[in-house]
Amino acid sequence: MTPVSSKQYTDDVSLLMVLIDTNPLFWSSTAAPLSFSNFLSQVISFLNSILLLNQPNQVMVIATGLNSCAYIYDSSSGPTNHRVETLLQKLEEFVLKDEELSNNDSFDGIGSSLLSGSLSMALCYIQRVFRSGSLHPQPRILCMHGSQDGPGQYVAIMNSIFSAQRSMVPIDSCVIGSHHSAFLQQASYITGGVYLKPQQLDGLFQYLTTVFATDLHSRSFLQLPKPVGVDFRASCFCHKNTIDMGYICSVCLSIFCKHHKKCSTCGSVFGQPQTSISASNQKRKGTEY
Repeated sequence: MTPVSSKQYTDDVSLLMVLIDTNPLFWSSTAAPLSFSNFLSQVISFLNSILLLNQPNQVMVIATGLNSCAYIYDSSSGPTNHRVETLLQKLEEFVLKDEELSNNDSFDGIGSSLLSGSLSMALCYIQRVFRSGSLHPQPRILCMHGSQDGPGQYVAIMNSIFSAQRSMVPIDSCVIGSHHSAFLQQASYITGGVYLKPQQLDGLFQYLTTVFATDLHSRSFLQLPKPVGVDFRASCFCHKNTIDMGYICSVCLSIFCKHHKKCSTCGSVFGQPQTSISASNQKRKGTEY
């Protein structure tokens, strides 16, 4: 892997990885503040504006479904005059395939999107770009998420966040659901990205172009939204519940909501209760799980 210090970036060329939440359980519920077609039309306008700002800019779109994720659009491949048709066609194919998987498989009851999978796919694509040459566009990830957080994905999402932090890839978050996302709050805070929950989603395009269209070099000259508070609570490894206080294994740093005689992750036997600390304090230290 290319060391982070040896990467050379172009100041004004961006590689934008856009993660779109296509979870049918969210878009068909009352928690969705706008229709999926309205949301998608504003997102497409935003993607076109990114490509119009600078011709070398590159956009990659990843669909985040209930049971799967997929690359559905790459601006560097295919004719430029059929961008919208290509994106809509692959999106429709992905939604149908994801619905088939949803009918065959059971979900966790919360109906959360596979955010951990789409983050991993975005980081893998960015690493491939890093290895393609010595000069790279500045990468960043934009998560457009509406579904509730899935506690079962906690470990995978945190590992993706710390991987993005090491690679100096900011994760921006645009939450379109009715509730804040603790996972995305932590992702944006740790990686130096922007977290935003728009108040009026009828003007989503305006929020996107005002806050998320600027490249990383220009952000140092702008006053972008700052998070009022970040939910640093972790999820326990035993029951996947969000906790304020928990027990930490001193060997593998697994988090448990109750005292155990043996660590279910590494198998270490505890002669006395594990150290009980606030999970949020461990998160601030940047510990990877």
